[in-house]
Order: sequence, then structure tokens, then C-alpha cells
Amino acid sequence: MDYRCNRRTKDVISVLGMGTSSLPAGREGAQILEAAVEGGINYFDLAAAESVTFTTIGRTLAGMRSRLRYQLHFGAMYGPGKSYGWSLNLDRIKASVAWQLQELKTDYIDYGFIHCLDEEKDWQTYQKHGVLQYLLDLKDQGVVHHLGFSTHTPVVANSILDMDVADMMLFSINAGYDYQHGEYARGSGNERMALYQRCEAMGVGISVMKPFSGGQLLSEKTSPFQRALSTWQCLQYVLDKPGVLTAVAGAGSLAQLENLLGFFTASAAEKDYSCIAELTPVEMQGRCVYCNHCQPCPAGIDVGLVNKYYDLGRAGDALAIDHYHSLEVQADACTSCQHCNKRCPFKVDQVARMQEIAAWFAQQTH
Repeated sequence: MDYRCNRRTKDVISVLGMGTSSLPAGREGAQILEAAVEGGINYFDLAAAESVTFTTIGRTLAGMRSRLRYQLHFGAMYGPGKSYGWSLNLDRIKASVAWQLQELKTDYIDYGFIHCLDEEKDWQTYQKHGVLQYLLDLKDQGVVHHLGFSTHTPVVANSILDMDVADMMLFSINAGYDYQHGEYARGSGNERMALYQRCEAMGVGISVMKPFSGGQLLSEKTSPFQRALSTWQCLQYVLDKPGVLTAVAGAGSLAQLENLLGFFTASAAEKDYSCIAELTPVEMQGRCVYCNHCQPCPAGIDVGLVNKYYDLGRAGDALAIDHYHSLEVQADACTSCQHCNKRCPFKVDQVARMQEIAAWFAQQTH
């Protein structure tokens, strides 16, 4: 397992988290949870499909609670015998959260999430009805340790980020949505990338939902790329994006969990998602996506990382500028050998990029 640190909370989070929407009830679900923790997963998203999931988690994981991080959603409704519901009513949310804590056998929430606000009016209602203040009050009381939010819509995400109250964002990221294919492909490719970069610059970690586009990317029949991508390709795509800390993928069986955990022993070739370049949107053509398909660079430049620091630096991330200047091999080491240009599936002129990047960073203080 690999881990990344949330800069705002200092929590060390497994890059593969667990979504619980497909978790079976009873012993089968318990076995999956136990295997997930044994495999190094320490981050769990609790937007479940059924209320019984909370009972299963509580019975299975209560003894190791201090090692784990839960993101729990204020607005996702659960109770005895109920399936998932959604509400902006404060009293109903209070009752649901109390029930969830009881079933989870815990008295605190690591990340209390503003839940699934996809329209500006929902965000306004959330504040007007006192739900946000309730969350903030619980944080002051120590019941909620950190705040987060979930949305599928970049414009709403930016409105919440403007308030600077969140330490984590749950957002739907995958190659389909970023390339304008699928139900939640909201915002242009550039708008979505700008959101990821803003989170990175602010230190707001991103936990990723729907990394497989609801399974559509895993089937040749439903993939917009006219070919199936593997779970490992999808995970690598997500983890290459700025700001991303973890992908909360669901597992409905032990076999599915084992497949997900196989990501950490898979080869670079098995994770290579460059095949999606064939359907790159016009606005995204010629833009580095940090896939490092161009590696190895004969001059020793980490081309993807250099590009990422450049994009983040220009977006206002001072830390990225410091990281760039700490690199042993920087963009000015480029010999214009054309190796990267010949290998780049996204048709980026990396030689010209290296010259541009070297000149820009030369003007930045650190």
C-alpha cells in the first residue's frame, strides 16, 4: 500500500480507500473489511447504499477504530431497515448522524462531509437550514475532526472552496468524465483540471468517487474509448491528478478487493492508460496529463512531475515552486533529443515545454 498526507490535517491516507456502496452485509462484508485493513486500507467512505452497512462496519472495525479514517456525510440519510436517502433538513440529519455513530460504535467522525451538493441552490439551502453551522459546531466540540464536502459539479466545488472551511473534497474523477463522457462529466476538461490544481494549491485533499465511471470504463461495450480499461489503468489515471490523495473504490466481493489491491504489484505497463489519447478532447490536446509514458528521459528529467509542478506553480501553489527547485534534475537539463516527443501519446511538444518551464522557474524566487 502507498500513502499520501493531507497537508491541512496531517492525516496519512492510503491511496486506495474503500467505498461502501456495494459492501455486502453480514459475514461476507466483514471478511472484505478485514481483508481491506490487512491490505493497508485505512480510509473509508460511508456513503452506503443500505443502512445495514453501518452495523457491519461497527461490528467488524470498532476494535481498530483509532487506526482508521471515516468520511461520514451530513445529508445522507440512514436508519433501521432503511436504504440511502438524501435530505437538507437539519433535524433529520441530526437523527441520522446520531444513528450512524451508534451503529459504527464510535463517538467521533474523522471527516464530516457536506453531502452531495450538485447545484448552487443546494449549497445555499444547506447553509440557510443550519446544517453547515451544525457541522462547524460539532467540529468545535471535537466530535467532527475535519470538514469535507462532496459534489460532481466544479462550480459548486469552487463556491465551497471559496469559504475555506473544507480539508477534503470527494469528487468524481475518471478518464470518461474528464474527457466529457458520462452522466457526471460536468465542467470542461480545463475547468475540471483547474479544480484539481486549486485543491492541490490549497492543500485540500481529494478523495475520488466513481473512478471506473460506474463500471462503464471497464467494459468495451460501454467505454467511450471503444476499449475496456482495467481497474489498474483507471486507478493510475486518478492518482496522477493534482490534489488526489485516495480513490475510494467499492468492492462487492473478496475477489474484487484482491483485484484492486493488485494495483500495488502491477507493472507500469499494466497501469499505462495512454490508449485514451485517441479520444482526447480538442481543448485538452497537447496538454501534459503527467502519465510519464515518455519515460525514461535520457537526461534523467521526471517529465510528468516537472510539468505538474509547473502547472501548479502557475496556479498559485508556492509549495510546488519549492518542490521544483528541490529537484536534482530540472527542465533546463533537456538536451532536445526528442525522445519524449516521439513517445507522448497526447502530442505534447515536451521539448518546447521544457524550455518554457525552465525559463518560468528561473524567474521564481524560493
